[in-house]
Amino acid sequence: MAERWKYSAFVIYGLLVGSVIYPIFGNWVWGGGWLSQLGSNFGLGHGHVDFAGSSVVHMTGGVIALVGAWMIGPRIGKYKKDGTPNAIPAHSIPMAMIGTFILAFGWFGFNPGSTLAGTDLRIAVVAVNTMLASATGAFAATLWMWLVRAGKPDPSMMCNGMLAGLVAITAPCAFVTAPSACLIGIIAGILVVEAAFFIEGTLKIDDPVGAIAVHGVNGAWGVLSLGLLADGTYGDGLNGVPGMVTGLLYGNASQFFAECIGVAANLVINATLAFIVFKLIDVVIGLRVKADVEVEGLDLPEMGVPGYTGVSDHLAPELAKAHSMVARPVPAEGR
Repeated sequence: MAERWKYSAFVIYGLLVGSVIYPIFGNWVWGGGWLSQLGSNFGLGHGHVDFAGSSVVHMTGGVIALVGAWMIGPRIGKYKKDGTPNAIPAHSIPMAMIGTFILAFGWFGFNPGSTLAGTDLRIAVVAVNTMLASATGAFAATLWMWLVRAGKPDPSMMCNGMLAGLVAITAPCAFVTAPSACLIGIIAGILVVEAAFFIEGTLKIDDPVGAIAVHGVNGAWGVLSLGLLADGTYGDGLNGVPGMVTGLLYGNASQFFAECIGVAANLVINATLAFIVFKLIDVVIGLRVKADVEVEGLDLPEMGVPGYTGVSDHLAPELAKAHSMVARPVPAEGR
């Protein structure tokens, strides 16, 4: 929703997602809720297992992003009259890459920290699997763009490939082997590229940073990969079920079914709640800034300070071109 979302609407959304949307699904999985009890109550493995948040955190965010981006509509000039998308490049690829590595560094608190105790020696396996999936995700996305999609190794998609690998390994990081972590990362790297093209080109949903593909699609892949590849060496007693967490490819189909139920529940509940929240905000204060504000940039109108100083002269031709687009009516679905 970046580049056309009111900051006031964003603040209210943040309060509601943190106090209402996220806690509901989080309780279902991590608070002893019904998804965590699918094993105890219905014999489905250890219930819906998500070690550090592929579904609870990332898929939740991706589903909300999907609904929000659909409701707010594409940025002005994103799509041509024939429906094909225009590229709107990031202002700084090096800064995007630095941000990616900062995120990757933080993941080593996110995933290994979810052991909740440094004395749990599984923390080493979690850290190694996290690194492997991030590296293979970046590598796979780079090669896929280079050899299949664009003929060039797109650095922005390289970044999203790394993040996709990290998102996907977040759920299974404690339960899979190193080769499985590499496989999870490779699939995530390919998935994020194809999902981004599908969302932009087929669904016509404008997602400037690829959040839906990175977090939504690969959050779902992360928990599904746990249901497939958990090797039965960790998780004894988890969610009140004796024995280790074991996936479909290691002989336990029921664990995979539990992960599928969790993915479906996440999609239904979070999409519904997100639609209600965004609709209420839109009715009360509006989601989207005015067209002229969107074209010139939200920094001064929304925040009161320029995000980039000394660039107005350099950007003058681009701003003049963009202003000419504002004269055209914004389609209803883009308002």
